[in-house]
Amino acid sequence: MSEDYSQEQYKEEFSGPIKRSKALDHALDIRKFEIELYWKRATYFWAFIGVTLAGYGAVQASSVINKTDLSIVLACLGIVFSFGWFCVNKGSKQWQENWENHVDMLEDEETGPLYKVILSRPKPKGSKEWISQIITGPSPYSVSKINQIISLYVTLLWIFLLYKSLPEFNRCAQINWEYVIIIGLTFITCIGFVSLGRTYGGKNKYLAKKRKAEIDNSA
Repeated sequence: MSEDYSQEQYKEEFSGPIKRSKALDHALDIRKFEIELYWKRATYFWAFIGVTLAGYGAVQASSVINKTDLSIVLACLGIVFSFGWFCVNKGSKQWQENWENHVDMLEDEETGPLYKVILSRPKPKGSKEWISQIITGPSPYSVSKINQIISLYVTLLWIFLLYKSLPEFNRCAQINWEYVIIIGLTFITCIGFVSLGRTYGGKNKYLAKKRKAEIDNSA
């Protein structure tokens, strides 16, 4: 398990102008890298979700015999991709905030509180300024949080489409075990994202092996 870490320990381990300056530079670079990865991951998931949604729509508009089977499979894929995207968004946000917090802690003695000080417009006065602020003015929305909300919405939408794809419930009908298995695997996979997909926070111990290499002079 991770150990508690005090502010005094943090300051001590990053003490010294050279170490602190290098740590701040690294934190800024890695934060920038995390943001780039964030949008690359979003594009990756949107591509899969878009293709799956297009396939679902094509199946619904067609007259294929196994329309229900295909719709359920595609809806399950949509759930996995969308919920996976939701979890990845949360993971990306966690690491982005980690490096932003490092910048907060390290910047004061290097650049001053540049990252922590937020400069914004003055409050609008009069109805025209208020209307302009609401329509075109900036607002402190978090892009990553909105992305998380969108990914959650898409997940719930896929769950609804899965529900609509299932045949009408009938107590007298036989259980379709193929549907049970694929839907069960879908939700087990989503549970696995939450339970098994978390970053390891325990103590790291490594096993190391070194190959022996030598020159053969007998030839």
